[in-house]
Amino acid sequence: MFSQQLSERKLGRQLKKIPQLANAFVGISVLSLEKHKIVAAYNASNYFTPASNTKLLTFLGAVQTFSKLPALEYAIENDSIAHFKSTGYPLLFHPFYPDTVLQNSFQNQQTWIYHPAKTAPNLLGSGWSWDDYSYYYAAPSSVFPIYGNTVQGVIKENSPQFIPSFPASLDTTVTNLQRSLSENTFLYNPQNWSSEDTLYRPFLPNDPLFVKLLGKALDKKVILDTTTGDSFPWQKLITEQDPLLYKGLLHDSDNGIAEALLLMIAHEKVGVFRPEVAIDSLKELWKYWLPDPLEWVDGSGVSRYNMFTPRTLVAVLQQLKQKLSWEVLSAYMPQGGATGTLKAYPDLVNVYAKTGTLRHNHNLSGYWVNAKGKHYAFSILVNHFTTPTAEVRQGISELLLWMQRKAK
Repeated sequence: MFSQQLSERKLGRQLKKIPQLANAFVGISVLSLEKHKIVAAYNASNYFTPASNTKLLTFLGAVQTFSKLPALEYAIENDSIAHFKSTGYPLLFHPFYPDTVLQNSFQNQQTWIYHPAKTAPNLLGSGWSWDDYSYYYAAPSSVFPIYGNTVQGVIKENSPQFIPSFPASLDTTVTNLQRSLSENTFLYNPQNWSSEDTLYRPFLPNDPLFVKLLGKALDKKVILDTTTGDSFPWQKLITEQDPLLYKGLLHDSDNGIAEALLLMIAHEKVGVFRPEVAIDSLKELWKYWLPDPLEWVDGSGVSRYNMFTPRTLVAVLQQLKQKLSWEVLSAYMPQGGATGTLKAYPDLVNVYAKTGTLRHNHNLSGYWVNAKGKHYAFSILVNHFTTPTAEVRQGISELLLWMQRKAK
């Protein structure tokens, strides 16, 4: 039997033969999805830093909560005036995944009145590194993201041009483009900024700024109304752009989208925009099948406070396979050597998986399909290494290919 062939002792011996993994802390769990049977386990009940493998939990929470993602809530007052409020949806004018259906919906009325939420998330997630504030992957969260809460910048003739527009000052001490820590003032250095490079830097969001940016983009009147508008007959706008959003989440591992999804779940379930509310709700919902308690604090995995076991991630993958058809699920997941972050794994065939990387940590969790069409869910978590991540990827590939051969 495969389970006897890949005992923990045999897995340990194989790991010692892979120099890229020999000095790392490694956890492995493999499940036959047809047989519902764990067929390999190594440190499977130990806790690891999952990095962006955390997005698998966010994804499961989203597809369980929403049959279709709501882009916003709106109420029509008359032929020219409409009221709207947020669902937490993050694709309005997004630099990489713009929801054009949502954008076009704002053309239907001349005046829009925005009703902000009474709750809001912290700008940065729990356990995030504060000095990442000026990088796209740490874009701050907000109730209604716009432009991904990010400035897109190019430089022409030593002068920066931004979408959306923000003030910028020349500063030859910065690398190329950097935002001030506490305000939306940008510093740029044309000496280190090539005209061929498009740079993305987060801005600090707030409700008045959101209204200003939206009004300017639409060339329409957008008004901030702090009343709740409870008397209005609110409707949800469904734009059918779920595949676009989930591609950003899983193929490209977009952190801002992951954080926004947690806020969407919290709002849908409890009516507030707080990530911890979504996490607590999902932990309660999942407690009957989770093999180990979750140490879970954000939607993206940027935080080092997150800790999961390999067998927990495999259980999440099993739930996703039960919730979604394989056609849909395999399209959402990056494919080995072909799409998304798995382009860095050219040797993996018929593997559909999510990577997760922080300094000294790299993980791979997902599915493989064998020659007989049988599906396996796996999680390989590699923490506390000092070798280059590219070499660890090679080691994970070697380990996974070996397990695939033994599973035949």
